[in-house]
Amino acid sequence: MVDRTWLRKLFADFAEATVLWAYHPIYSYEPSSLIGNTTGVFPNVPSQPGMPCQGEDRSIYRRGARRWRKLYRVNGHIFQAKRFNRRAFCAYCNDRIWGLGRQGFKCIQCKLLVHKKCHKAVNKPCTSEHQEPVIREDHNGEAQANNTPITESKWEIREKDFPEPPPDVTGESVPVEDPNKPVDDLEPGSQRQYSLNDFELIRVIGRGSYAKVLMVELKKTKRIYAMKVIKKALVTDDEDIDWVQTEKHVFETASNHPFLVGLHSCFQTPSRLFFVIEFVRGGDLMFHMQRQRRLPEEHARFYAAEISLALNFLHCKGIIYRDLKLDNVLLDHEGHIKLTDYGMCKEGIRPGDTTSTFCGTPNYIAPEILRGEDYGFSVDWWALGVLLYEMLAGRSPFDIAGASENPDQNTEDYLFQVILEKTIRIPRSLSVKAANVLKGFLNKNPADRLGCHSPEAFVEITGHQFFKSIDWDMLEQKQVPPPYKPRLDSERDLANFPPEFTDEPVHLTPDDPRVIEKIDQSEFEGFEYVNPLLMSLEDCV
Repeated sequence: MVDRTWLRKLFADFAEATVLWAYHPIYSYEPSSLIGNTTGVFPNVPSQPGMPCQGEDRSIYRRGARRWRKLYRVNGHIFQAKRFNRRAFCAYCNDRIWGLGRQGFKCIQCKLLVHKKCHKAVNKPCTSEHQEPVIREDHNGEAQANNTPITESKWEIREKDFPEPPPDVTGESVPVEDPNKPVDDLEPGSQRQYSLNDFELIRVIGRGSYAKVLMVELKKTKRIYAMKVIKKALVTDDEDIDWVQTEKHVFETASNHPFLVGLHSCFQTPSRLFFVIEFVRGGDLMFHMQRQRRLPEEHARFYAAEISLALNFLHCKGIIYRDLKLDNVLLDHEGHIKLTDYGMCKEGIRPGDTTSTFCGTPNYIAPEILRGEDYGFSVDWWALGVLLYEMLAGRSPFDIAGASENPDQNTEDYLFQVILEKTIRIPRSLSVKAANVLKGFLNKNPADRLGCHSPEAFVEITGHQFFKSIDWDMLEQKQVPPPYKPRLDSERDLANFPPEFTDEPVHLTPDDPRVIEKIDQSEFEGFEYVNPLLMSLEDCV
């Protein structure tokens, strides 16, 4: 038998800015040897290990999203958002830096601490010298951090009485629950909490850069859910903890929307965080696109319309999604879509507000992000244009003919250059209406992009000729029959999930006490949550 495996390890190399791939294809010269094994079949072999096969289309593989670290440069300082475990005071205004999340900025060179609101007013140049914060005792005997005094009197931190901080209105610290403590053992009158013992772990259905996703059954009700498992050791960085908090908030917000995956509950153990979410049985669009290659226009229109409703809901709630891609669009058992994975979301965006974090999945990143510009909801409509193009054409709009033979054209930097500069060519096989809507979404200027003309931005989309046949009110009520219904034999049918996930062992690796000792559990206080609506439904069972 011909050696059928060329396993290419494509991994994140931040130094060379290469692409992180979450899908590792197994190649075979003999398609017959791949039955039930993989989807990457090419009638050739690579010229050498690590090189693509002739005719291989890289755009069909899963790619992981990531967030590039944001730095703020002022007067030579390089500020980075930080969370302070000790009480710290701003070197500019002398007030205490306190609050939830990343409360302030710290210069990574001279270690200067300031409020986020004060960092632009810093007029003292960075000394680029390592200055450790001075630690002194406050009136309550607790250690508090302050910056080393600077010569100018404006920057001196004098020994003086600081006012007591405002009372903590967030409630008392929530202890980490014993993972083996059953729900029935909770004190009378306390809110019901879940633990790992309440669920039967059935199968692995997905995996990302930080998390594993399992299909589970809630033992009490026999209902099936998905469980997203995140190791705390991987998210102890300040910005990582922020995205976990954001994902939880957006899951809560999304719970009542027909086209967004909602949250059942959250709980934790000393080593892991657990999101219990809706189980969407139809698989994701990436799985179906790898088999269909391209979709009929009416199918793509239906999915794009439901995605548009989901995005508009998030935008109305002040949330930029920032990670729309085939992998994150799920199909339910009826064929309706649901967006999932909210780790890249940005909250608190009001009309006219912008943000600037460089993040996303490389193939879907909007030009304004690559140019380093502030951006708003426009980036989601660009990503919808990329996704719609993939559904209609069966490939990415940024594929370059012959690029697979040139290693210099397979880098992330080259992809970004193509997104910024290449004229997007619409396949002639598409209808005039489809070509027009793609040109609208894929306009490199966000001011001219479809869906970005406030205040009637969404009306511009719903009124486009491409969507003329859509009854938007009926669609939002899920009264429009989907063009495709996934074949499912049972509630536990996993035929629509990639075997490279479902064939994995289900067990969680044993905890390492040495790793747990290094985790600051206070960072995860208050993570526990139970959806009150789902809770009341379960009480009726």
